[in-house]
Amino acid sequence: MTTTPATDTRGAVGTAAVDTVIIGAGQSGLALGYYLAQQHRNFVILDAGTRVGDAWRNRWDSLRLFTPAKYDGLPGRPFPGDRLAFPTKDEQADYLEDYASRFHLPVRPNTAVTRVSHDGQRFHVTAGAQHWTAANVVLATGACQLPKTPRFAAELPSDVVQLHSSNYRNPAQLQPGPVLVVGVGNSGAEIALETSRKHDTWLAGKPSAEVPFRHGRTAARFIIPVVRFAGLHVLTTSTPVGRKVLPKMAVMATPLIRTKLADLGAAGVHLVPRVAGVQDGEVMLDGGRHLPVANVIWCTGFTEDYPWLDIAALPADWREQQHRGIVDALPGLYLLGKDFIFSAVSETLPGVCRDAKYLAKRLAATRA
Repeated sequence: MTTTPATDTRGAVGTAAVDTVIIGAGQSGLALGYYLAQQHRNFVILDAGTRVGDAWRNRWDSLRLFTPAKYDGLPGRPFPGDRLAFPTKDEQADYLEDYASRFHLPVRPNTAVTRVSHDGQRFHVTAGAQHWTAANVVLATGACQLPKTPRFAAELPSDVVQLHSSNYRNPAQLQPGPVLVVGVGNSGAEIALETSRKHDTWLAGKPSAEVPFRHGRTAARFIIPVVRFAGLHVLTTSTPVGRKVLPKMAVMATPLIRTKLADLGAAGVHLVPRVAGVQDGEVMLDGGRHLPVANVIWCTGFTEDYPWLDIAALPADWREQQHRGIVDALPGLYLLGKDFIFSAVSETLPGVCRDAKYLAKRLAATRA
């Protein structure tokens, strides 16, 4: 299917008027862009990255998606290749870059938004010397925004190598000696398994739940389709069971999917209690045990924040006061690609595609 390119203001300095500004050229921004282009809308997609797909490209080298290729495509363009394979992060990044080019989506790379305001009628979006006015602004920046580390990390000696998971690429970044990985989520488990091949590795934190099946091609064929259906159609804000379960899921740790506790144990990873602080230059665990480590990798997640969103009318809980990405407090402001916007899988590729299609229909209705 071919879409008509939307008007692009590429290269413009000054102020340009568009119908919609999408902030973020990840999978959610591109999926929405596809649908807006079909509607012949005048819109622009702003992204701070150098290339489309950099949010994936800049993660650790061995990262693979948890969903098989058959669920990793965006509207109008299936993911190429083996449908039961789990793409690498670079394959996903290249797919997104090709997608934006194939459908002539008006992406503005190297365009970091510095301010979004609202004058009571239209939004004003600023990125350096460039400005846009728009009837609609869609926040599609994804969940991995600001890396989060505890304050006491600064108390570790300067000769300890410290990396957040967003900056970790491979074990070559580490110095000789033990590695402490902090956070027993999927990132922590996979990175700890990798570092354990060349370093004594401790993994600190409370072990989370695990999915009750072995991840791989068999699961991609028979089990993941069931999980996907439940996440898309059962665990949503429009069903009684979804309204009951989603708030509980929102405060629970994501279960381990591919790398399980048994895998870590077999590789020699030492599971230890959570990190309580730093004392005498050493990591201190709950219970008072000290760990003399040479490297620390903080798999402690991200903070979702919009420091450039300068709209006084928005209440503090505006992100919670939304329905399917439509922000109640300010007409024209939308969220996309966030956890539990509508369903248990709103942050995943299948959820993003469904939510983007819904938002595009709503935007079409407001224009009509």
